Formats: sequence, structure tokens, C-alpha cells
Amino acid sequence: MRVDIPMTMMDFFRKSQGTWLTQREVHHFDLVKNESGVSNLIVKVIEAKDPRILDICQAQNIDPALALGGGSFMWQDNLDEVAPNENYAAILIDVPDDESRRSGRLLRNRGYVETAPVVCRYWFGQDGVLTIDTEYDNNVGQERCWFITDDFRVRVSSVRLMDGVQLTAYCSERRCVTDETLEALLQRNRDRAAVV
Repeated sequence: MRVDIPMTMMDFFRKSQGTWLTQREVHHFDLVKNESGVSNLIVKVIEAKDPRILDICQAQNIDPALALGGGSFMWQDNLDEVAPNENYAAILIDVPDDESRRSGRLLRNRGYVETAPVVCRYWFGQDGVLTIDTEYDNNVGQERCWFITDDFRVRVSSVRLMDGVQLTAYCSERRCVTDETLEALLQRNRDRAAVV
């Protein structure tokens, strides 16, 4: 099976758009108890003209003209019937280093580990693996993500405090079928059954 591997951040955001079922395992090195769970990750692409880009760039003293767009990331419990509140979405803005667009800065309106705004560094390896390094005030995080198929991806991450690794996490994510896609598949099967 051929996988269309994104090699720029905007291509990565576009390929990630949709709802993903995330199964995660988190290992805390300073605690006896570890975590596992299932949640939904909802990704939406933010185009370059979105007003949130201007706000986030200005907050980080970055020229908004350098931003190509971004992504909105929201989480919810897997069985939660209530839509997530978009006001709590993490917004990531892509500011590439050069014309290749394979490395650059990600401006985040709120960090993953610490909630303050932060600037991350990202790059894509030759194999298509995305690496994001984030330096917070009290720790350093690294996340790596890659697509196994067009609808299945893997994320691994670690958070290191001044005295060593605090936690590592592994997430497998499967794209959820939209209601529209499901209805189209059902209709196609109805049409095939009607011909028989």
C-alpha cells in the first residue's frame, strides 16, 4: 500500500485534518502508576488569512507574512457526545525556514506541557518522520509523528525535566470515518445490491 508522505508542515496539517481515534500509553518515570486511554483528536487546517494567525504571530513578535497557515487541535473523550469547545483548541502556526518548507518554527498559542505560548522547532526527515522540539521554562519536550498508512499514524513523545526524563508516551491514531463517507459507502452497497 502506497502512503502519500507529507514533507511540509502545511501538507502534514492537511493530511491530518479530520477526527482521529487516539489510543495512548504514558509512562511516568517518577511515579509507580502509568496511564493509558482513548480519546478523539480533531484536527482542522487554518488558512493563511485566518485572523488567529495575526494574533499569535504578534504575540510572539513574528512577522505574520512569514506564516503559511496552521492547524487547530482539539481533544475530547472518545464517547463524549458534546462537541469540544474550539476556544480551548491548541493553535499551531507554520513559519518555515526556507523555500523547501521541510523545517521551521511552529508558533503555539498554548503549550502541551505548560500552557504558556511557545515557539517550537520542527523538521521532516528524509523518511517523512516529523520531529518537533519544544523548550519550555522548566522542561524540554520532543514529539515525533509519522503516517503508517493514509489513515493510520503513530506519535511518540518524551518530556525531560532538568534532572532527566519525566515521561514518555506512545499514541496510535486511526482516522475516523465521517458520517458523509459512511453514508456514501452504505449507498454504494445499496446500489450494488439493487443490481443483483
